[in-house]
Amino acid sequence: MGQVDLQEKIILTPRKKTAKSTIISIERRRAEAPEENGVDGSKVFVAGGPHKGIVIQKDALAAIPDNSPPKLTLEFRVFLVSSATNEHSQESRTLWFWFKDGLFHTEEACSAQEFFKDLVSPVDFPRDYVGFIKKIMKLMQTKYPQIQKVEVELRHLEPVERSSFLVQMVDYESDNLIEVTEAIVLEIIESSFPNPISVSQIANQTRSDPRKIVELLTSLQNKRRVKTIGGDNFTRMTKNEDNIKVVRQMPRIIRSQQPTVAIITAKYCEKLAVDAMIDDLETFVRFNTVGESNVYSLGTIGNHRVVATKLPSVGNTREAMIVAGNTTTRLLGTFQAVEHVFLVGVAGGVPHYTDSQRHIRLGDVVVSAPIQDKRFIYMYCEEKRKQNLNNSNSQMEENVEIETKTWCPPDLQLQDIAENIRHQDNSVYISHFHRGLEILSDQDISFLRPPPESDKLYMSIGGNDLIEVNHPTDRGNEIRTGATPRLHLGPIGCGYIVSRNDILRQEISYTHGILAYDSEFDQVLESIYGNRKDNYVVIRGISDYVDGTGGRGKEWQAYASLVASSVMKAMILELPNPVQD
Repeated sequence: MGQVDLQEKIILTPRKKTAKSTIISIERRRAEAPEENGVDGSKVFVAGGPHKGIVIQKDALAAIPDNSPPKLTLEFRVFLVSSATNEHSQESRTLWFWFKDGLFHTEEACSAQEFFKDLVSPVDFPRDYVGFIKKIMKLMQTKYPQIQKVEVELRHLEPVERSSFLVQMVDYESDNLIEVTEAIVLEIIESSFPNPISVSQIANQTRSDPRKIVELLTSLQNKRRVKTIGGDNFTRMTKNEDNIKVVRQMPRIIRSQQPTVAIITAKYCEKLAVDAMIDDLETFVRFNTVGESNVYSLGTIGNHRVVATKLPSVGNTREAMIVAGNTTTRLLGTFQAVEHVFLVGVAGGVPHYTDSQRHIRLGDVVVSAPIQDKRFIYMYCEEKRKQNLNNSNSQMEENVEIETKTWCPPDLQLQDIAENIRHQDNSVYISHFHRGLEILSDQDISFLRPPPESDKLYMSIGGNDLIEVNHPTDRGNEIRTGATPRLHLGPIGCGYIVSRNDILRQEISYTHGILAYDSEFDQVLESIYGNRKDNYVVIRGISDYVDGTGGRGKEWQAYASLVASSVMKAMILELPNPVQD
């Protein structure tokens, strides 16, 4: 018997094996010689050479009992091809993580995700079972000393016809032309609404032949989706055209009928969803073929008079930012009795790949609120390039930094109302959702919840590669049941640079507690702040896992808009009744 070795070892022990699954424990501990640990030395393999420090125990009884629950979980699937039969099979692989004491939860989550990215890197992804387990052990030994234990379950699934579990990340900067379709033209018109848009503008935006645009617009006109305004300009046609009043100026509203709640949306489906929450609805549109148009929907929610508007455009171009700010300023200038401002629409959720309790799913709702020591509800992130002198070679070098700006209302009344709703049964807002669904049933946009299988979760693993992973669960228990959305409270962020960089977005989210990202409403917040409104809130239904723009699919936008609008209505109904003059 050799000398007792008390150095830390990475020890593999089988835990359980069935016809379709295998569970293996890989643990870091200070190991003694096999006989002194009560294990038959013939059932233990102690590696040497470059793999020194790795021990493989073949006896499941050798595992040290540990009833502590895992801290985090990650599950994904691989698609295997048999070299003998060329048949495709599918395997689920689940990793459970335990960590050394003293780590913050965010540190554990980041460690688990970085470990996973290294493990599944397409550069050297293990091609067989042995290589996969070996790579886990080597990563724990050489790169992740903070991980105490990993348990791995490999489970065979039904055969499939798919041969790869990697997908390509969307290339946002690509110059590749996309064939223009009716759907694309309609989306451009809806985004521009209430501003009319010309054939030449659509052609320039899509880099298409104007004759093709005219052909598509004619088809959309025949389907009563769009209409002409002032000759060559087009705008969206709504189902309730007869109830829309086109005006040169907004009619004067007596003081007792002035709205005290303002609602701001950006997408056409968001506008429809908000309008469905308003009783006694009247819509006024002031069209301008040159300059900005405005749309105002007036009515009541409970005892409160409300006004809702849609921004004609939003995004990261300077023009869009100015227009969004100007529209907000005009809204608050026109309706000066407004006391509460709601920004309602969609956003991209920040997934917690390893924590089912913190994870945000498509269809959930995030209400902007400060958390713990983060005294802000909304954060704008901007890339700044700075020239610095390198003292070693006296050369100027360019460094890229992320600068942030934050907003927080002086009065957190709306956030407190949302917190109270979160602790109640979600029927508080689900009933408003179902009523809205009835009202919107005749629209040419479906507000029904998309099928659950369309809620796909991906993780960036470097380069342009994404890997599809399962939504996190507690071990042995699926926390999310049915199709019920959850309500979350926390900061919301925006910024072109973070919306186009999965890894950077995740890092900033963990550092600042960001729960969702939208498509840059910083100028809207700046206008609200400049107009000295003390009560404002951002409510976002989660429609993707980026920034709500649907870069990886738009099918959840309408549903998410309606759920967010339902939460908005529940909050407005909880406001104290307005003071009557």
